[in-house]
Amino acid sequence: MPDAQPDLPWLGRPHTVSAPKRRSPAAVIGVCLGAVAVLVLGLVAIVALNRGNTPLANPNFRDAPSSQDSPAPLPPGGAGAPASASNPATEPSEPSATGPQKILKLADHPILQDPNAGLQNRVCTLPPWQSTQAGAEAFFTAASKCLDAAWGPFLEAYRLPFTPPSLHFPTGASFETECGTIQVGIATAAYYCENNLYVPFRGLQTDQYGNNPGVYLALFAHEYGHHVQEVAGLMDAAWQKIYEAGQNSPAGLEMSRRKELQAQCFSGMFLGAHVDQGGTITRDMYNKAWNDQETRGDNTSRSHDHGTNAHYAAWWRAGATSNRIADCNTFAAPSSEVS
Repeated sequence: MPDAQPDLPWLGRPHTVSAPKRRSPAAVIGVCLGAVAVLVLGLVAIVALNRGNTPLANPNFRDAPSSQDSPAPLPPGGAGAPASASNPATEPSEPSATGPQKILKLADHPILQDPNAGLQNRVCTLPPWQSTQAGAEAFFTAASKCLDAAWGPFLEAYRLPFTPPSLHFPTGASFETECGTIQVGIATAAYYCENNLYVPFRGLQTDQYGNNPGVYLALFAHEYGHHVQEVAGLMDAAWQKIYEAGQNSPAGLEMSRRKELQAQCFSGMFLGAHVDQGGTITRDMYNKAWNDQETRGDNTSRSHDHGTNAHYAAWWRAGATSNRIADCNTFAAPSSEVS
């Protein structure tokens, strides 16, 4: 793993319908009553989905499809789009004798090809946020389990070698990783390196963010997004390009921004897929995370490797509102969208 820069905290398939058969009057009445019931349910669903101040992810997206999948029904009221019932586009070949392998691709990576693939809507239950070392450890440990449950099945459906990242909670002024010694400060709220996710409590700036678990969860989900990239092979492929161009060259910095902005989009996907599902990821947490993204990025940090504040927010919101992983293909985006 190269010497990565720490992330900055301020940072249905359609079906053919045959011609209807002649029905008896009683059946017609029954159908009419059923139609009224569906209409009422639809209105209820529309009202529910439009509560709050920020858009929500389209519901009912499943894990990446497999060959045994059948079309998933739409939720009541017809909200959301049907999940794909076909195999993943550009599906990788059968696993080798040594098991699933990373796929070192970027824009044409298999997980980014299916326009209907997204994360399942799941219940995620987290403990109440407490701005203490022990409280943060409990919160992020529970969050990591929800992230494992969301991303693990998705990646495994593409025959990628998923294993959960190891979680660490450093307490000192610095900590050691395979990427080198990392100093804890306002520039190190969380850090990912080689299947290890580090969350030093002293870097979370709880004196500034206080009791805002949505902000901390989005930050943590961003770092977990780097693990998704690592498992898939996107991370290695991106670093190959960065090394070829030079880390501080314009091309190298742009590739770094594409990598970081994709992690932003993955973070948004996770919160969008889990808000309002009956767990503890509430609309308020989602809204606070949504608004916080505008405060993070290169305009605030005065760097050039994460993306402008506007792009940092835009990619997070793209993942949060659509829950389509194809919408997180930052490697196919024009340079103007990853500046």
